[in-house]
Amino acid sequence: MLPAPGFHHLHLNSLDPDTAIPFYVGRFPTSKKTSWGGLPALACPNDVLVLFTKVSSPPPTSPQTAIWHFGWHVTDTRSSRDVYMRDSRVTLLPLYTGDGDDEVFISSDTWPGTGGVLGRTKSQIAEAKTTGVQPTRSGGFGYMTGPDDALVEYAGNHPAERFNHVHFFHEDPLCAQLWYQRHLHANVPAGRAPSLPVTEATCHVPRGPDRTFPALDRAGMLRTPSAAVVFGDVAFPCYMRQDDQPLVSTRGHLYDHIALSVADLDAWTAKLRADGVRFLHEPYRLGDTRAMMIEGPSREAIELVEIG
Repeated sequence: MLPAPGFHHLHLNSLDPDTAIPFYVGRFPTSKKTSWGGLPALACPNDVLVLFTKVSSPPPTSPQTAIWHFGWHVTDTRSSRDVYMRDSRVTLLPLYTGDGDDEVFISSDTWPGTGGVLGRTKSQIAEAKTTGVQPTRSGGFGYMTGPDDALVEYAGNHPAERFNHVHFFHEDPLCAQLWYQRHLHANVPAGRAPSLPVTEATCHVPRGPDRTFPALDRAGMLRTPSAAVVFGDVAFPCYMRQDDQPLVSTRGHLYDHIALSVADLDAWTAKLRADGVRFLHEPYRLGDTRAMMIEGPSREAIELVEIG
């Protein structure tokens, strides 16, 4: 069996990459400006790239595609938040707590999630208040608005700062996990494997009825079912899409595509063609190497880049 790919890059469309890249370096200083394949890029310390294509009009962020946001690990969420709050170039986004109109900027300032979910329903919040559950006030996650209206998460407390995830919405999260495992040999992160094996017959799980908090939306967030896969040290967590509108293709949107690195592009081309996976582009030159592009389970574009 072909070895699982690594994570190579996230590809963004941007009005001004020369402004966008310094923004990310300023917020996540272990990253640096570079170029790759003739494109401006951000290089992260875990050998991960964010590539940029300059576009002439604002890249769309709606309708919703499969890619929701991307994010970094930081060593101290609270310290990072304090630095960002003093920075006039950063807009932090409030998280609504589900308790009236209360809001916080990092999740650890409100009640912790329960039952393996990163949030609580209104009834669970009422129970937390009754039983005296307190915020941990350590670690947690928060969000900022990045260039081109990107949604950027920072989360801690972790041993080192690094690009660590691309967060997805899927039509069926467990079916998407199965697709990535079957076609791209993805691993499931430790602690995220379902208690029972996921099959084509069991992966269609209805969206949970109750919204949870904290959430960027005042009405809360639907967090079940959820799933995740990982390539290298970059995770692809996912929730079910939040409304009844179908997800659209990522191509041409702000988050244009993700890219994975493989050693033998011809072997992967043959495998994916035999699997019946949809090809968006047959193998082509990309800088000093080759790549191809396929479509994922929720219309996300996935580039496979040959790295020797």
